Amino acid sequence: MHHPLSRRLPLLAGLALVALAALALSLTVGSVAIPPEQLWRLLWQDDGSVPARILHDLRLPRTLTAFFIGGLLGVAGVLMQVLLRNPLADPYVLGVSGGAAVAVLLAMLLGLSAAWYTPVAFSGALASILLLFTLAHREEWNAMRLLLTGIVLAAGWSAFISLVLSLAPAGRLPGMLFWLMGDLSDALQPLLPGLVLAMALVTSLSLAPRLNLVVRGALRARALGVELRPLRIQVYLLASLLTATAVSLAGTIGFIGLVAPHLTRLLIGGDHRLLLPGAALTGGSLLLLADTAARTLVAPMQLPVGVLTALLGVPLFLYLLNRTPGRGS
Repeated sequence: MHHPLSRRLPLLAGLALVALAALALSLTVGSVAIPPEQLWRLLWQDDGSVPARILHDLRLPRTLTAFFIGGLLGVAGVLMQVLLRNPLADPYVLGVSGGAAVAVLLAMLLGLSAAWYTPVAFSGALASILLLFTLAHREEWNAMRLLLTGIVLAAGWSAFISLVLSLAPAGRLPGMLFWLMGDLSDALQPLLPGLVLAMALVTSLSLAPRLNLVVRGALRARALGVELRPLRIQVYLLASLLTATAVSLAGTIGFIGLVAPHLTRLLIGGDHRLLLPGAALTGGSLLLLADTAARTLVAPMQLPVGVLTALLGVPLFLYLLNRTPGRGS
């Protein structure tokens, strides 16, 4: 086991270099371009100039937040695909994001300030988790029952979102729709997603040896001493926490959690000791590139980043699906 892992470590280092390049691109490109040589100096020495203020007050916080949120979605995607034993699972498939979105839209409808959105979204996501467990609860864990219940729950939340939007005053509707499509323009607090991502990687990597056994089959995992029910509950709660954090900060951003695990698995294989950090790097890089495009393509206007991730994600995912015929998770 040690040799294949060590052979793939350089590939993980390559993903880290791609992530650094995406970070540098995001920091240099914008309405005010910052040359790379000036960027390095301004990062360490705030001289009070206009580029320095743009970098430290706006671009750096947004860049780090986008990278961390992409990482959260990438790790959540890997965990959901293990949990449901389905390579097409993604962080939004079980209705967690729908519960969070409904809660935030209701907060907007009531006229609450933006400071309430994160705690309200988190509460909505947790309510959705509890509802899902209540509806899908049986003595024996059944991934298919959980998936079908989640899909129905997500459809219910979607209908509720449509109802809230139809009741919204005309003045609030554009802001609600923009948030719903995925928006990073106000996501300038990188500390929370960074801490959650670090905690998630530490926790999920401790589960990685058992996850490697689970993907090979429940019977084999049980025979090797893996307690499946507690593990699955841990994995689901962790994936839900990551999804809820991402949605509460940036709205609904699709396809990152679906494409990043596939792309990473294609590059470095299915060993979760590498797949989890690799998916975090890939997800962060993909969202960062999409966000850079969202704020520069039609500047000074900004596009919703969720629209761009969908536009990029659909062809990329179809390409990956055709590259790996018949492969499972």
